[in-house]
Amino acid sequence: MNVYAVTRYRYLNKNAVKGETLFVGSSLMEHFPINEILMSRGLSKVIYNRGISGYTIPELLESMDEQIFDLKPSVIFINIGTNDISRQEETSEIFEADYRKILIQIKDRLPETKVFMMAFYPVNQKVADKEMAWSEAPLAAKLRLERLDKANAIVEKLATEFGYRYINVNEGLFGENGQMLEKYTTDGIHMWPCAYELIFDNMKKYIF
Repeated sequence: MNVYAVTRYRYLNKNAVKGETLFVGSSLMEHFPINEILMSRGLSKVIYNRGISGYTIPELLESMDEQIFDLKPSVIFINIGTNDISRQEETSEIFEADYRKILIQIKDRLPETKVFMMAFYPVNQKVADKEMAWSEAPLAAKLRLERLDKANAIVEKLATEFGYRYINVNEGLFGENGQMLEKYTTDGIHMWPCAYELIFDNMKKYIF
């Protein structure tokens, strides 16, 4: 658990407006500059971002209050699991079982909340190999490439099972090889703000 991030969110949540929209997940959600995008476009919408870099599903399960329930959101956009499928020991069965635990809690404690479960973003193996943002980044990119389709299929299945909405907002991120365009990625896995601008355009119909 990232004690600093969780404690920081616990303090911030005390003054947060309840019943608004929430973004939750790992670094790919934490890095989403949603409020900067809204302001730059003159759009008014309260959105809280409670992503935590490096987080896996089990870690999110340890901090559900700070990342989700303290805010009592009316709408949740969730993108969690890319770090899980980047671990060699992860299996489809473990991934599905862990993700289901998140949804069970949300359904139980926030039965009226609308939940959008996001498809995972693509990666770029070439950039990951070149940039070596961390020692295991090339392997992480490789495992994600191999597992993304199956992981997305599991997320989509779970969305149907729980009565939530699976959304794929990745249009425009892909190159001809099915990997993320180099111009959009910082290290083969994470993204520049311009990529999030594109993602926002794809998902704003769900946000509003």
